[in-house]
Amino acid sequence: MITYPNAKINLGLNITEKRPDGYHNLETVFYPIPLQDALEVTRLEEDKEYTLKLSGTPIEGDSEHNLVVKAYRLLKQDFPHITGIDIHMYKHIPTGAGLGGGSADAAFMIKLLNEKFKLNLEIAQMEEYAARLGADCAFFIQNKPVFATGIGNVFTPISLSLKGYYLVLVKPDIFVSTKEAYALTRPQQPAISIQKIIQQPIETWKDQLKNDFEASVFPQFPEIAAIKDKLYDMGAIYASMSGSGSSVYGIFKESIPYVDEVFSGCFCRQRALE
Repeated sequence: MITYPNAKINLGLNITEKRPDGYHNLETVFYPIPLQDALEVTRLEEDKEYTLKLSGTPIEGDSEHNLVVKAYRLLKQDFPHITGIDIHMYKHIPTGAGLGGGSADAAFMIKLLNEKFKLNLEIAQMEEYAARLGADCAFFIQNKPVFATGIGNVFTPISLSLKGYYLVLVKPDIFVSTKEAYALTRPQQPAISIQKIIQQPIETWKDQLKNDFEASVFPQFPEIAAIKDKLYDMGAIYASMSGSGSSVYGIFKESIPYVDEVFSGCFCRQRALE
């Protein structure tokens, strides 16, 4: 059985306050995009718990820390009839990019195992399992645009469609530490909530829809800021860093030719939004 976990982008991101537990409350909009990994699971004939084969974009760390393995073990604790499985994952979504690729893989593993082993889990139950693996994992269970608050784990459905627009996604070969990005931000309540801004025409977003991480990341990595500027120079209606970076996206009314040449040396993809 095979499934295709997709990425997300953040439409705006306000860091509203630092919590007593050291985490930060925020508000953002998660929007799914058609950039996908591939995840295949088959039953193991041999007497093993699991095997994991990775291809595509390299992933650091051992298999025990991979979120798809953690998702498998989490469900197996409550459903012992889940057999040993052979997992093959092709990584196309870049890691450390603010695109939620690992979280998507975990959530889609939960959905896949639910179907394959007939666990009969309802959506709310799958979301509960996913939330135990990461703050934004549960988003990918329903995989629809949401207004996210808390630490990125409280979701309010929203009516938003960017169908008909084109997304240009660019990730330079730069690693941004999320911990350091948070440390350099100044939490504050926004004058206007993102939930209200995204209800306005997309042409108005440029002046109102902000990602607070840009203020801490751009001075450290001017190359990332330059990508955003370039996307606007190319005619983007709206451009932003996603999450804490390092990927940057631009939303366009029309397909843009030769984007690979413009951003040579970077991971670059163009997709029609759905």
